Amino acid sequence: MKKLFTAAAAFLAAACFMSCGGKKENIVKIGVYEPASGDNGAGGKQETLGVQYANQITPTVTIGGKEYKVQLEIVDNESSNDKAVTAASELISKGVSIVLGSYGSGVSIAASDTFAAADVPALGITCTNPQVTAGNDHYFRICFLDPFQGSVHANLAKEKFNAKKAYALAKLGDDYSVGLCNYFIEAAKKLGIEVVYETFPDGTSDFSAYVANAKNNGADVIFAPTSIEAAALIIEQCNTQGVKVPLLASDTWDSNVILAAAKGTNLGIYVTTFFVEGSKDSQVVNFVEGFRNYLNTNNTAKTNNGGDDEIAAVSAMGFDAYYTALEALKLAGSTKSLEVKKALPKTTYKGVSGAISFDSTGDAIRDVAYIKKVNTSTGKWDFVAQQSVK
Repeated sequence: MKKLFTAAAAFLAAACFMSCGGKKENIVKIGVYEPASGDNGAGGKQETLGVQYANQITPTVTIGGKEYKVQLEIVDNESSNDKAVTAASELISKGVSIVLGSYGSGVSIAASDTFAAADVPALGITCTNPQVTAGNDHYFRICFLDPFQGSVHANLAKEKFNAKKAYALAKLGDDYSVGLCNYFIEAAKKLGIEVVYETFPDGTSDFSAYVANAKNNGADVIFAPTSIEAAALIIEQCNTQGVKVPLLASDTWDSNVILAAAKGTNLGIYVTTFFVEGSKDSQVVNFVEGFRNYLNTNNTAKTNNGGDDEIAAVSAMGFDAYYTALEALKLAGSTKSLEVKKALPKTTYKGVSGAISFDSTGDAIRDVAYIKKVNTSTGKWDFVAQQSVK
């Protein structure tokens, strides 16, 4: 019986080999280093969806004259700096040629040395803290940076709301929110805006005291570049306490979770983001139509998107990051991670979020952010402006 099974297995293997034309399939692996759990799990899932959709559309790439199947290796860094190295090491052990991610600058920074030691390049999608790429030659990114984003919000506070005092709130020990608040404060002070700044500890679920402090200090705007999880709780408290001043927030708030939390309130919520729908550019139109259809025909994808077909900017950025990685692989002419790292500085791509190229630090050359406002009646986004820093 054992000999029979062995013979059958050999026959099937041979049949498969012959049916495939006698050719061994070439595979190139792209690592997806994102949170699927923890504070940033919702955003990480949406960013990953953009990568997965792009992979579904374009599952192969020609490298050095050979066609390769692109295999995504996805790990969950759990939104935790403590788990970052383990997740990064898992990708390296799987032999990835390049890594995409992460949503969340802190986990990107925490895993950086691990990628560097293995000569594996990483392409940040929406990790905006300058420390991600500073002082290294292996981390790149396709998004704008926090000094720019903080300045955009300071300009918005001054120009649109004539703010004289702002309240800024960040999570203690979080590289992203603390760093972004510091950039906002620096830019605001140059514009003559006084800033009251506070931090909250990890695990905070009651933001009533912080919102009360913003009101008691007479803030004209509130700036809170927090995680989605904290954002929903902040919105709830602002609504409960009848906050009348605008809430300014960063790219993390560009989520359907925020739309749901704000719907039916009287709050004015303004976010900076990387991508907006509505462009007549055929590439953008095709992406929006195709991605929405992908969400509505794939139950798992729709669940990971929060249960609806709203398109988050991070999904568009994940989509662009995948194609940028393919361009780097093609330019390298090799699947060796070291060769891909060498090719990245010269890699360019025109994506749905705009033209992508890199400066000498590995940062994207971008000087424009989009500003959207929550329409609390419809539970949708309203486009406000395309803004740069004067």
